[in-house]
Amino acid sequence: MASARSFAKLYGTPKFQVRHRNRCKVCGRPRGYYRKFELCRVCLRKYALAGDIPGVTKSSW
Repeated sequence: MASARSFAKLYGTPKFQVRHRNRCKVCGRPRGYYRKFELCRVCLRKYALAGDIPGVTKSSW
């Protein structure tokens, strides 16, 4: 888990706007980001399986 200091560094405004990168609100991961949930794929799966995200269920066919 990232510390509060590293989160502040990650979410600081960049010198140039085009350098902005969407990051997970939980762990700060920059890749595999789902904009709708503001989470990375790892955290999305963890919270969805725990039932913390309403309306999201595991797919079964």
